[in-house]
Amino acid sequence: MRIVFAGTPEFASRALAALIAAAPAQGWSVPLVLSQPDRPAGRGLRLMPTPVKALAQAHGIEVATPPTLSVKRGGAAAEAAQAQLRAVRPDVLVVAAYGLILPQAVLDAPAGLPQDDGARLTALNIHASLLPRWRGAAPIARALEAGDATTGITIMQMEAGLDTGPMLLARSAAIDPDDTTATLTARLAELGAELIVAALHAAAAGHLRGRPQPTDGPSVTYAHKLAKDEGRLDFAQPAVLLARRVRAFDPFPVTSAPWRGQMLRIWRAQALDQATTAAPGTVLQADATGVRVATGHGILLLQELQRAGGRRLAARDFLAGNALVPGERLGAWD
Repeated sequence: MRIVFAGTPEFASRALAALIAAAPAQGWSVPLVLSQPDRPAGRGLRLMPTPVKALAQAHGIEVATPPTLSVKRGGAAAEAAQAQLRAVRPDVLVVAAYGLILPQAVLDAPAGLPQDDGARLTALNIHASLLPRWRGAAPIARALEAGDATTGITIMQMEAGLDTGPMLLARSAAIDPDDTTATLTARLAELGAELIVAALHAAAAGHLRGRPQPTDGPSVTYAHKLAKDEGRLDFAQPAVLLARRVRAFDPFPVTSAPWRGQMLRIWRAQALDQATTAAPGTVLQADATGVRVATGHGILLLQELQRAGGRRLAARDFLAGNALVPGERLGAWD
């Protein structure tokens, strides 16, 4: 089986690593990897390869980084990228958090893996939710923000719609009370890596059958891409919702609130089911256990904070150099 892999972040690199590890025993090969172009990173804004590109290069695998695969938008460069894909004669395309729209010509490029029900699998996607819940760009963060107790990985047959293709394999994972997007992404990356190897093994034997997703209804939800301004905490909202957002928006866009003319980042917080008549945003108490702030319903305990230009600090260490006085208010956004 000749596999072309398309992916970009660390989440995807775990799946690529699993495919590379399984290839010798299974008789598979990965002749080509697609990833997004290098991006500036660090203080020097030096161009850095994506985690997927770096891993592929470390294993001597050819890498293509087209800015788009759409001929309509990319013209001759996109045509060349599609020709490069066809030239390696893939049997299947595996996609994980690639970040680019794949036109139908790309999805149809692999020869496909014939199944015993007459289907031919050409492109498989590793999606970080239990579809059809949380289709779209940010399924992990949106599951945390919504307060879901469970999420998982779905291996899906790709089609033109956004995460609407038939579901091939799925496995659930519990969301822990202290999970952030960072910690949950790491766990789901490992689960996705295991599941794509299992899916390809079943597909090679002709035993992978798709199950259509519902087209609408309450089970179908969309995970919109995260926007930078979503991290702005509004203390008029309930503490439970604010605590979920703190977890959901770590590592991006990170929750914050105005404080003494600067931005105060909040990395960890807990909702306390305690009543208060103080105005939302009012500091009620500040000690080694955290900073208690009044909200629209309940109290939010800020446990890890960061001032502008400073480091992330536990509340005890933050308060040692930054006094938060009971009665002062964390400001509202203009």
